[in-house]
Amino acid sequence: MTALLEVQNLSVAYGAIEAVRDISFSVEEGQIVSLIGSNGAGKTTTLRTISGLLKAKSGQILFEGSPIGDLAAHSILEKGVAQCPEGRRLFGRMTVAENLQLGAYVRRDAGVAQDMQRVYDLFPVLGERRNQKAGLFSGGEQQMLAIGRAMMSKPRLLMLDEPSMGLSPIMTQRIFDTIRELKGQGTTILLVEQNALAALALSDRGYVVDLGRTTLEGPGHDLLADERVRAAYLGED
Repeated sequence: MTALLEVQNLSVAYGAIEAVRDISFSVEEGQIVSLIGSNGAGKTTTLRTISGLLKAKSGQILFEGSPIGDLAAHSILEKGVAQCPEGRRLFGRMTVAENLQLGAYVRRDAGVAQDMQRVYDLFPVLGERRNQKAGLFSGGEQQMLAIGRAMMSKPRLLMLDEPSMGLSPIMTQRIFDTIRELKGQGTTILLVEQNALAALALSDRGYVVDLGRTTLEGPGHDLLADERVRAAYLGED
């Protein structure tokens, strides 16, 4: 069976600095797959390259078996690959509803209003405050909006970059509960997350990225039990 997303021997450079070196992984439809690793490991660069915001030095990115590495970012989004970026990147002077509408800008179907209601059902606080400016929201509420905005493109693959960054433990749990709920609704998710314990506990499969390379891979629960992962990323000796 063809994976929904396949990344094959991907290398990405910023000038002379190689940030991603020969990384390979795959995401099956309906899975949550996590990339974990330290800061600077190349995880965000990998997501930005899949999204078309960066171009690879070498290697291949396949979506539903077809190469997408040479496509423009908006064309990749139209194919069904959406990214919720690190730091949220909302339009703070625009309302909740306006931010969500922007998430659907590539769509030409009649289901946008229905999907906006789906976001409000998933995050009731957004529905209650839909006419308020995004910049007035807390970090956790902004993260909900950023996820909702990405969902508005109706993605086949949703990529989440550090969704728990800067959030309280309670809000972090709320975000991870939402990720689990999205999977239950049929969304395939590629997750980059510093909270390795939470990410692997949630994931069907995980990949450890170190210095731009995948060094370990396996089912999420197997990586949780791996002594090397626990020592390096879970703070255990």
